Amino acid sequence: MHTLFALEDRYGLTIETRDEEVVFRIDPRRGKDAARISEMVYAWAPVAEKYRAGEISKDDYDKWRYNYPRYDASQNWAKVPSQELSDALVEALKDS
Repeated sequence: MHTLFALEDRYGLTIETRDEEVVFRIDPRRGKDAARISEMVYAWAPVAEKYRAGEISKDDYDKWRYNYPRYDASQNWAKVPSQELSDALVEALKDS
């Protein structure tokens, strides 16, 4: 429970009842971290729905979850060079 309380305080996690079900929501307006978590949850939801609907196996679902974001097709992910490499490239280009 305390983890959920911390998520409420830090990321704007809210809990409410809708149609007699408990629902958690993340307010992406609570800052950069909250927006990022919201993006990740939106990527997770359709994969979880496919699993519950029997469209993908438990193994496929676990593969997605345990390797996230490697198999996330909902967003474009890019690897970013380290700051040191970036600085070195900038310096090398300045000399050119």
